Amino acid sequence: MADSLASQIITAIGGPENVRSLTHCATRLRFELADASKVDQNALEHMKGVLGAVPQSGDRFQVVIGGGVATVYENIMHLPEMANAGAVSASGEGQKSNADVKAEARSKARGKVAWLDSFFEYLADSFRPILGVLLGASIIIALVNLLISLNVIPNDEASAGWVFVKAIWKGVFYFLPIMVAYNAAKKLKVDPWLGGAIMAILMTPQFTSLIDAKTTTCVENAALGTKSCTANIFGIPMALSDYSGNVFVPLLMAAVLALVYHGLKKIIPESVQLVFVPFFCMIIVGALTAFIIGPIGVWVGNGLGVGLAWMNTHAPFIFAIIIPLLYPFLVPLGLHWPLNALMLMNIQTLGYDFIQGPMGVWNFACFGATAGVLFIAVRDKDKDMRQTALGALAAGLLGGVSEPSLYGIHLRYKLVYKRMLVGCGLGGVVIAVLGWLFPSVTAAGQTVHGVTTTAFAFTSLLTIPVFDQMWVYAVSIAVSFLTSFFLIITFDYRTPEQKAEVLARAAADQKAAAPAVEAKEAAPAATTATATATATKTEAPAAAAAATTVVNAPVAGHVIALDETGDPVFASRALGEGVGIQPTDSEVVAPVSGVLQTVAETGHAFGIKTDDGVEVLVHVGIDTVKMNGEGFAVKVKADERVNAGDPLVSVDFAKVKDAGYSTTTLMTVLNTAALTSVTPKTGIDVKAGDEVIDIQR
Repeated sequence: MADSLASQIITAIGGPENVRSLTHCATRLRFELADASKVDQNALEHMKGVLGAVPQSGDRFQVVIGGGVATVYENIMHLPEMANAGAVSASGEGQKSNADVKAEARSKARGKVAWLDSFFEYLADSFRPILGVLLGASIIIALVNLLISLNVIPNDEASAGWVFVKAIWKGVFYFLPIMVAYNAAKKLKVDPWLGGAIMAILMTPQFTSLIDAKTTTCVENAALGTKSCTANIFGIPMALSDYSGNVFVPLLMAAVLALVYHGLKKIIPESVQLVFVPFFCMIIVGALTAFIIGPIGVWVGNGLGVGLAWMNTHAPFIFAIIIPLLYPFLVPLGLHWPLNALMLMNIQTLGYDFIQGPMGVWNFACFGATAGVLFIAVRDKDKDMRQTALGALAAGLLGGVSEPSLYGIHLRYKLVYKRMLVGCGLGGVVIAVLGWLFPSVTAAGQTVHGVTTTAFAFTSLLTIPVFDQMWVYAVSIAVSFLTSFFLIITFDYRTPEQKAEVLARAAADQKAAAPAVEAKEAAPAATTATATATATKTEAPAAAAAATTVVNAPVAGHVIALDETGDPVFASRALGEGVGIQPTDSEVVAPVSGVLQTVAETGHAFGIKTDDGVEVLVHVGIDTVKMNGEGFAVKVKADERVNAGDPLVSVDFAKVKDAGYSTTTLMTVLNTAALTSVTPKTGIDVKAGDEVIDIQR
């Protein structure tokens, strides 16, 4: 019986003894490991049910699962071998030595400024556990708005049924401060129930009723349409605010609580800590939050919201373009959480949010790129990528979740970003222009340039109805989606090696499934018409091409077998049979006549397809992609036609050696599996153009 996915993951991660701790977010398993070098990343990336494997700084490692991550997490934690793995004591320190704790703390510093990384990690972990309920509430809001717009249900605030439906999603956002306080306290190794309880003080009916107390004074602000109240508490003035939906106050409160909590644990005897630590924390931090932290948090949130609103009003083009261009870089690092917090604050203070519209542009550019990858996977019969892309696209379009796309595809194939950013930018321009020409009008009658919403929603197909000027938003996300989609299917998302590996694997699978058909397709035509020797690069291939029987050396040098090249991928024949050539000349030429299907931007790899379907890959050097084109003078372009012997690239092999890379030039027949035989000629010295591979059809 095959091992379960949970068991396979733990084996690949280095065994249960290598796991110090394990948590999960919306799509990923987050491991803290004893030794990250023990991880079998290749096994994880090719494991069915795993979308990607992402090593991080120190000994942290993430395994991308997708929407089913919670189930996989539970299955892992119930494995018998995980009974004592990653155990943490009630104090949060477990049985780790001082050296272990120090190493773990350092591992969390992702950049040069450790405190800044810790701050963003604090924000992220305060929100991650509640993503599910936020997503569920946003979909309810979207469906209700859709049904109202279609006149299926009435927009009747007085109806008991309407009040109940509103309470289903309103409860999530009303009590959001308590949820954030719980998570933030837990992140800082404080009793999370204590954090939630202190935040709940400010949301009780007794506290909110202080506005109507006889000793409370209120001042109307006619300009802003707001009312500020101050209560007299034992002779001390307290500013009163509505803390429902506020996220800055619990974040600030939890930070202060952590200082008080850990300070009290140092001075109070352990035997009575259970009683007196919570007692003093609730009195001290509760009072500080009501009198100082709460008003400061409201002031900070209001200030940031007003500042961004000013930018959206006076520089809407810059705002609408910057947001979708920044998000692709913020989300993988978890740096987008402050913006999510601002969205919630905008809704609470302004009554609407203007960030989610441009954010939706980035999301749909991301999903468009994934759709392009899915299209190519179907075309190339890439079963693994088809499954990955289909799941990621469904999570994106229906749930608004970008992580499966990012970690399963985009960050593994870096060319995706170049295509996707064009979609982000173009969609940003469209939403900026249309948002200016067709402004939104808020419930208060205020005119706002840009797309707005009164609900916090994950930007998916289901949540389109929550946006004002819905058609402007729909057009903008359609432009970003289609731009990324067409750029991906036009220019591909893979390097020549990655594409060649997929095509070779697909060809092998196809031959194994239908050997008779493959043999028939591989047979040469009885009669063919050959192209003339004087054909130019721009001439179209003849209607019936001559059978390719040889592949010539692309460069002068000594021919060796693929096993001797030192490259395990080529030696495995995953990219087909071929040869390696240790070059003695700097000029690399076309080994066959055909069309250049791929030309690496770095000049290190070329894929040529002959008129009769033989696919040849020329790879100059090993790992030379890391030179970023330095020392490579490319002389051709993709989709250009070349004849055997035409120059492809001039290479400064001395510079390649100085950079520490092998100069061995590898050449393989990618679709070896579809041919009768591919026979290399090794152990000989050749000039460019000499025959080095024989082919039988």
